[in-house]
Amino acid sequence: MTTAPRDDIRFLLGDEERRLRGIDPQMTVLNYLRLQERKCGTKEGCAEGDCGACTVVLGEADGKGGLHYRTVNACIQFLPTLDGKQVLTVEHLKSPDGSLHPVQQAMVDTHGSQCGFCTPGFVMSLYQMWLDGGTDDRGAINDALAGNLCRCTGYGPIIEAARKAGGIAASDPVEHHRRMAIADRLARLTSDKAMLAIEHPAGRFFTPKTADQLAQLLVTHPDATVLAGGTDVGLWVTKHLRRLDPVIYLGDVADLKTVAMVGDDLHIGAGATYSAAHDALGHLSPDLGELVRRIGSRQIRNAGTVGGNIANGSPIGDMPPALIALGARLVLRMGDVRREIPLQDFFIAYGKQDRAKGEFVEKVIVPKPANATQFRAYKISKRFDQDITAVLGAFAITLENGVVADLRVTFGGMAATPMRARQCEDALRGKPWNTANLEAARQALARDFTPMSDMRASKEYRTLVAQNLLTRLYFETTSPGVATRLVGAEAMAHA
Repeated sequence: MTTAPRDDIRFLLGDEERRLRGIDPQMTVLNYLRLQERKCGTKEGCAEGDCGACTVVLGEADGKGGLHYRTVNACIQFLPTLDGKQVLTVEHLKSPDGSLHPVQQAMVDTHGSQCGFCTPGFVMSLYQMWLDGGTDDRGAINDALAGNLCRCTGYGPIIEAARKAGGIAASDPVEHHRRMAIADRLARLTSDKAMLAIEHPAGRFFTPKTADQLAQLLVTHPDATVLAGGTDVGLWVTKHLRRLDPVIYLGDVADLKTVAMVGDDLHIGAGATYSAAHDALGHLSPDLGELVRRIGSRQIRNAGTVGGNIANGSPIGDMPPALIALGARLVLRMGDVRREIPLQDFFIAYGKQDRAKGEFVEKVIVPKPANATQFRAYKISKRFDQDITAVLGAFAITLENGVVADLRVTFGGMAATPMRARQCEDALRGKPWNTANLEAARQALARDFTPMSDMRASKEYRTLVAQNLLTRLYFETTSPGVATRLVGAEAMAHA
């Protein structure tokens, strides 16, 4: 029996229950907190998920009776996405007696705040680290704080605050009991397991719970906007001031969140976030794991999905070039009909993909590289962390006795879509992997693409960088130790 849809958004604000009706479903979590709840510690800095001043922590069931916490940017999350979750802001951190939380006290002790505008967002990122047990590792701290920008402190005191604050183990008896109690309240709050179906003058909003429900909704509403993490769609509302009607949110579709190896293939559901898929992708290839680490910030990776990054068809999305180089495939679904296509065939032209109205990306299938295949992915951007790519090169090369037995070369940022460099591949396949053929391939690569000039790079720069990334591949695959030295130098340059 199918449960009837409901129209009230149910969540916990701190420890307080909320059931909301009649609210604009495209109101952001940030605006709700500030304008409706007067929780003004959460700030608006950029309204596009870049600065981290709006960072809040979401608690949600982990499927094991406990609670999982993640940071998100409240400025690009729509209010209905809170359904069935707990949202925590900086106001919820103080103790009942008014004393500061350890992460707040650490910020005070290390002088981690100056003007104070960005401080609540930093505190919430530190708090999420604290909930995960804390760390003294500089790299892990940098990753956790990369999505929070500060114009004043130089970050040094904030990094010291992260070290000083420590953390709490989820297995701590008191903490374990607290999390179990919150998880139980959330389960009871949404025990009907009903889909949200919000009708509002500003637009309709649906939250299917299964892939079958999603498929049926898209057959009924083929022109709907499909919302995953909001890292792209959220900006349509906050920056472009668009009104979307209807919106179908796939973040509650449990069977689209799976990440699993099936034989030699990694299957990633379209609703799986980058954070959820990170370890599995890194297991396929260290370069793939490092590429994921540099996609946006932790807040963005906690919300953005691999499937959404593909479905939006961006020519500068980081993951599609790498997945194309690995020979990834897509499973597309319309109603009960599925079809499977090579990922490289999905991108037709700028803003145009091989996806009909009412059809959605259900799954991404990534083959495990063969033992003889070497995979590399290189991201070039102005900032090392949390920056949009100027050029991204991905290479899968198989060498046999010094000959290029197979090769896939894919670039992002060089054309209107992520695209393979066919002439470059043809210049090398079946030939010795030497400097003479490398030079011929560099010239062929210049014929493969006609890049554009924009604020991130000139066309001449992009062409030269693409050629140089091919040269980097050559040295890393022919000279033992070069890759280690390059990675070490890169890490030192951005420490």
